[in-house]
Amino acid sequence: MSLRLSYRLSGSIPTEVAGIMPDALADKSTVEIERVQILHGNRTLPLAELFTVVGDARDGRIEWSGDLRSVHRIGAGMTCGEILCEGSVGRHLGSGLRGGKIDVAGDADNWAGAEAVGGTIHIHGCAGDQLGAAYRGSVRGLSGATILVDGDAGHEVGGTMRRGLIAVGGSVGDLAGFNMIAGSLFIFGSCGVRPAAGMRRGTVGLFGATRSPLLPTFRSAGSFRPPIMPLVVRHLRSLGFVVDAALADAEFEVFQGDLVTVGRGEVFTRIGAAVTS
Repeated sequence: MSLRLSYRLSGSIPTEVAGIMPDALADKSTVEIERVQILHGNRTLPLAELFTVVGDARDGRIEWSGDLRSVHRIGAGMTCGEILCEGSVGRHLGSGLRGGKIDVAGDADNWAGAEAVGGTIHIHGCAGDQLGAAYRGSVRGLSGATILVDGDAGHEVGGTMRRGLIAVGGSVGDLAGFNMIAGSLFIFGSCGVRPAAGMRRGTVGLFGATRSPLLPTFRSAGSFRPPIMPLVVRHLRSLGFVVDAALADAEFEVFQGDLVTVGRGEVFTRIGAAVTS
């Protein structure tokens, strides 16, 4: 039986659960798990003070339930195993993730997957700002993980990402791919202003409408049907991400930039996608 943690509280007082991970708890008994210390507001409390603990973690799976919107750092730094969240969660979900899989049935707040280096995060609802981004002052964001968001996401998605994959099925805010070093960022809905600003390398796919044209420091490399798109569609579908099959044969205009930096990045914009105000 998997370890099941049910949050008994609700409200806005933050609870931080960094360290509650399958790899860290696999060799602990239920009693030992109940005694693990977590942070609630400015107090340190045993896990059992706030959560009902059932089962054990020997199978490498933890199931979180309850009103988790004020529960932060679920799966932060995890190296293996699986985490399932049955509702919306707080900030820093899977930040610094190194391996394993996190599946969220609802939404995730800001900084989900920040600076993750491995593993997979699938958010079936929406995500907040700085999805897969670098923390302020850090030199790189996502560095090898895969992040999938079925709904919308906020501002600065993939900021300073180094490698890995981010796919957002809905719309995103401003500065998507800001200062991107490398990696792949695919946005299937509309996009805010200044996407890919300052990018050095990597690929940004803008498959829906944008609220402004690309910066003038990007130059067009022509229009064609990229042979990589069928592979992209096939790969995303293999991960359980919904993709329109027509995208594999769609025509794109490809831009190179950002020319204020190294300028070796590429931005795919779908032919016929509108520029909205």
